[in-house]
Amino acid sequence: MLKTIVALVAAWLVAGPAAAQPAPKPPANDDCLACHGDAEAKRDDGRTIAVDVKAFDQSIHGPMACVDCHADLAKTAEFPHDSKLARVNCASCHDEIASKYHDSIHAWAKEKAGLVGAPACADCHGRHDIRQHTDPVSRVYRTRVPETCGSCHKGINEKYAVGVHAAALKKGNSQAPGCADCHTAHAIKRVDLPGWKLAVTGECGTCHAKVVESFRRTFHGKVTELGFTRVAACSDCHGAHAILPASNPASLVAKTHLVETCGKCHQGANEKFVAYDPHPDPSNYQRSAVLWWANRFYWVLIPGCFGFFGLHSALWFWRSRKEGRS
Repeated sequence: MLKTIVALVAAWLVAGPAAAQPAPKPPANDDCLACHGDAEAKRDDGRTIAVDVKAFDQSIHGPMACVDCHADLAKTAEFPHDSKLARVNCASCHDEIASKYHDSIHAWAKEKAGLVGAPACADCHGRHDIRQHTDPVSRVYRTRVPETCGSCHKGINEKYAVGVHAAALKKGNSQAPGCADCHTAHAIKRVDLPGWKLAVTGECGTCHAKVVESFRRTFHGKVTELGFTRVAACSDCHGAHAILPASNPASLVAKTHLVETCGKCHQGANEKFVAYDPHPDPSNYQRSAVLWWANRFYWVLIPGCFGFFGLHSALWFWRSRKEGRS
């Protein structure tokens, strides 16, 4: 018996007192909700710390434990816990998306410029009520994205709301673009950077392929393809957010506004100047009969010239060979 006691004491001395105490058991969700489940629960400064249990259970994180996100509480057994907790690290599960976010203008504003109001994950996706982006209730569901972005970009959202894209989205057109379609969801860039400006035309072309194809035939399109941003692209003429059809008198490309719109770049523009077709389509006779005939003429002229001179060269070569053998 004495040997057993001596052995236990020796083991305790080697391992230290900590070995005799088991690690604290992580708190279960019910332990957290004992306080946070109260709708009246608040911080000392009056801000709510209540968690809507039903909303959390229905969220994508519903099967998870509170301490999976609030990892610094996984090793505590003292309640109530410290009022200041470590910031939740979404990157521990969503590393790829977090990497894109850290390259965005939002992350730059928050982490480098010191703008504490700049959005992070929870500002767009929510906190305890996060839903799949395919769920109509989700803050990032297609039809709700403008509203979510508008919580910060109110003025821009008001302009977008009167445009054709917003109208189509509200009517249930799943192809109509929202904020994330043009600006992306996470790796959002500054819109004054050359790379973003050059990409806008291609982005518009994902829906307006024929229009962009016709734009690329023009001087504006050719210079844009060469990498220059000082010429007009889609948004310079049609607007960026409050885009309206040309038939709408308020549109930037309505006949009554064309001189003003073109005049932003071309000083002295007049009615004759704006008669220029910015989207020529040589296959559309109704749009421009002259261009249609010119296109047909060159389809005959160019193959005819090459064919004639090709035949002439072939016959000349054949005669030279024949005379050389005689």
